Amino acid sequence: MRIGILTGGGDVPGLNPCIKALVYRAVDEGHEPIGIRRGWRGLLFYNPDDPATHEECVMPLNKLMVRTIDRTGGTFLHTSRTNPSRVRPSHAPDFLRPEGELDEAQTLDFTDHVLSVLEHLKIDVLIPIGGEDTLGYAARIHREGFPIISIPKTMDNDVFGTDYCIGFSTAVTRSVGFIHQLRSTAGSHERIGVIELFGRHSGETSLISAYLSGVDRAIISEVPFDIEKLARLLMEDKQANPSHYAMMTISEGAHEIGGEVIQTGVADPYGHKKLGGIGAVTAEKLEKITGVKTMCQQLAYLMRSGTPDALDVMVAVNYANTALDLLAIGKFGRMVALREGRYTDISAESPTLGIKHVDVRALYDADNYRPKVWHVLGKPMFLY
Repeated sequence: MRIGILTGGGDVPGLNPCIKALVYRAVDEGHEPIGIRRGWRGLLFYNPDDPATHEECVMPLNKLMVRTIDRTGGTFLHTSRTNPSRVRPSHAPDFLRPEGELDEAQTLDFTDHVLSVLEHLKIDVLIPIGGEDTLGYAARIHREGFPIISIPKTMDNDVFGTDYCIGFSTAVTRSVGFIHQLRSTAGSHERIGVIELFGRHSGETSLISAYLSGVDRAIISEVPFDIEKLARLLMEDKQANPSHYAMMTISEGAHEIGGEVIQTGVADPYGHKKLGGIGAVTAEKLEKITGVKTMCQQLAYLMRSGTPDALDVMVAVNYANTALDLLAIGKFGRMVALREGRYTDISAESPTLGIKHVDVRALYDADNYRPKVWHVLGKPMFLY
């Protein structure tokens, strides 16, 4: 079989080990792996009648090409935030753009073109690796009749239906390490440290990083916060600390009670604007309220950069093998997953059914803005 492999959305550590495992086993079993470059963009911009687009969008894969990629972060195939079912006219390939004036607010659906390209490339099954948006579009083309097997990745760990997504462990490991390093500066200057972490809809990175690093307070996307109360709690923490400092984490998708999530720029093809800045805004307000100097650090891309940790390599390789197990028995329209600590598969429609959120009632003290993880018997490794 010809197996198409693509990575979409934000890069995370673990993508390259997953690609390598897919290629090695596919070759060993007599399949022909084909890399789709830049996610769904590769299929959108591939023009069957223009050979110049072929090498730019698609590449045959073999063992030698991917032999060392598992030692690095990111994705060897590159990525993009492209949704072929919602393309603005100015972003469409020239050969597909309709003639005449089009409203830029209008979006165009090129799913028929994507399906025709897959047919032209003689790809028998597609294995997309991505988050809710990338896999949501994968579910769309499966509904159109094309075989897919999805693999979930996102450092926010928020793909619905699975306990774990590739990239989450490394993101938390990075965050905990940076938080501990920043303690030396916060303590030296007796300041309040505000650490902003990625997390659009789910505050799991803030919650788990705070839990593991032992920071004083954690603000998550799911629970709007009172800045006056937060200031009072942090001052109590600072006064109780022999080194006279306090530390907190905050999700980029967090907001004050009655306020809104900070978003900037133009929405991407999936309707998401860039988030970020709530950490700086919160630090500035805390400084005004308390009279204490604050120190704000937005970890941002540092969370998702660099080599994957051992857990992300293990999950990435095992997800690849699970996907090829499904292919071997012809079980398509599925997403590989971890549920209750066991590898399994669920409907590929799962990412479209909702967003996974922190179980606030079980894991978060919303009155005191901190993790509340006392009883873990029966919970999965990453708590939910």
